[in-house]
Amino acid sequence: MAPSAMSRGTDNWIASLSEAQPVPYWLEDPGKPPAEPALTSAETCDLLVVGGGYSGLWTALNAKERDPQRDVVLLEGREVGWAASGRNGGFCAASLTHGLPNGLARWPGEIHRLEELGRRNLDEIEAAIARHGIDCDFERTGEIDVATETYQAWELRDWHRALQEKGLADGIEYLDADAVREQVNSPTFEAGLWDRRGVAMLHPAKLAWGLKKACLDLGVRVYEHTPALTLKSYGAGMAVRTPYGAVRARRVALGTNIFPSLVRRVRSYTVPVYDYALMTEPLTADQLGEIGWKNRQGLGDSANQFHYFRLSADNRILWGGYDAIYPYGGRVRAEYDDRPETYAKLAGHFFTCFPQLEGVRFTHAWGGAIDTCSRFSAFFGTAHQGRVAYAAGYTGLGVGATRFGADVMLDLLDGERTERTELEMVRKKPLPFPPEPFAWTGIALTKWSLARADAHGGRRNLWLRAMDRLGLGFDS
Repeated sequence: MAPSAMSRGTDNWIASLSEAQPVPYWLEDPGKPPAEPALTSAETCDLLVVGGGYSGLWTALNAKERDPQRDVVLLEGREVGWAASGRNGGFCAASLTHGLPNGLARWPGEIHRLEELGRRNLDEIEAAIARHGIDCDFERTGEIDVATETYQAWELRDWHRALQEKGLADGIEYLDADAVREQVNSPTFEAGLWDRRGVAMLHPAKLAWGLKKACLDLGVRVYEHTPALTLKSYGAGMAVRTPYGAVRARRVALGTNIFPSLVRRVRSYTVPVYDYALMTEPLTADQLGEIGWKNRQGLGDSANQFHYFRLSADNRILWGGYDAIYPYGGRVRAEYDDRPETYAKLAGHFFTCFPQLEGVRFTHAWGGAIDTCSRFSAFFGTAHQGRVAYAAGYTGLGVGATRFGADVMLDLLDGERTERTELEMVRKKPLPFPPEPFAWTGIALTKWSLARADAHGGRRNLWLRAMDRLGLGFDS
């Protein structure tokens, strides 16, 4: 939604934040499992997985399902799901490329295969959730991209026609203003594209906790509060040192994403971008009636600085996005997880979108770091003569794509040529980010230019056009 429209009256809604707790709503769930003990000895295994978010959890689980005899250890520096995997909006998308526009622009020759692999991946996620009895409020609702400006409505209509011409519009429906407001009633909505099957909503922390239990049930040894400190070759395998112990492994998969990679050369490919979200109190039946939303789709608007929003299982509205904050130097720090000035901005935007909900209170407000890369979708690779694999750079759309990335890492570690490893997306890497102060300057200029484009009918300035030609930009 355009900044000029969204900023009106923000001060009038500050009171809605008076009781908001600065903690992720999802992580306060009473069903949170206890942490597994830390590693305090020396271990050996076939496969060591570093990282207890979705990337590491799917890697450990899929490794055991491929080969039940494979001995797998997973290390997590704090607790499973505490970082991005427990803080995100819970949008589980089929897209492996951070959306179809990004994928079509970067890999036009293999976009149909990427879309098919993404649909298959989402189906396999749904099947795994059922197979392992994971209670994570999974709903295959789809998602609507909404236009809140006239030019955005034209762009959505033209984009839908282009997808039809390319044979990529299956399951995607264009909605005019009346049709989109029939689905979700906001006076700001002017059009929409409804992807009916390509996105599911879920409880992100419950998914992480459920994957942890599934790993444990299959015999994975999980150690929490056990950061991996060093990674070195050891004979025919690898050795990882931890604060109180060590692990020797034949192969290692790194799912650390935004945190500094144990393969140093990978670090320049990602930067942390902080994203923020609010969660309302549960809506009453009358409030739900005011806004409709009977099909419970996820929603996102079409601005460069966009919002994403959805209903939780208990009918709260999660409202996030817009601000994407890059801290100078690219450091990941706990103090960046809380940003009251962004919460105030988001509250004003929320009530502009849903003025009929004025008076609703927010119960939670939080932030977290996204591992952003210059092509906005994951990249992959190996190190130490193929004994180590890594995947990173999901850029905020990793709830579903991390499972695909887990399979890529396992293929690479097994030395297999598969339809995944043959992809250009897998074989090539994005451009790395430059050192400071150039990274901060470039990102700041790009953000300023994107905001300016939102305020001027989507017109992109010289800087953005240059970034387009280079295949660079900035997205959360």
